Amino acid sequence: MAFADNLKQLPRISHLAAIQLLDSDGAVAATIENKPGQGGSLSIYNHLGQIYGAITVEAARKGLELYAEHAEDARQNPGKHPNIDRLQALAAEGKGLLRVKHVFATGSE
Repeated sequence: MAFADNLKQLPRISHLAAIQLLDSDGAVAATIENKPGQGGSLSIYNHLGQIYGAITVEAARKGLELYAEHAEDARQNPGKHPNIDRLQALAAEGKGLLRVKHVFATGSE
């Protein structure tokens, strides 16, 4: 399935302002915001966090499937898609995980 079709199958993210990805020390390794250009990644990472409890190796592999055609573009153009690059690195290393911390939209913004 194509990336756009995959996104239609994922839970809504209107309640989220962002997701923070925390490394093993609890430090913020990355933030994915609910804004144009990051909404698809926010949807995918939110879904992976809900299903797997964290961004694990298995979650990373599933995430690459969800990114569909964009995963191949990321392989061919390292650095162009940092949220996909992160999943590719986790899947390639075969170890590690990132905890997912949800930052909820307050409605007063």
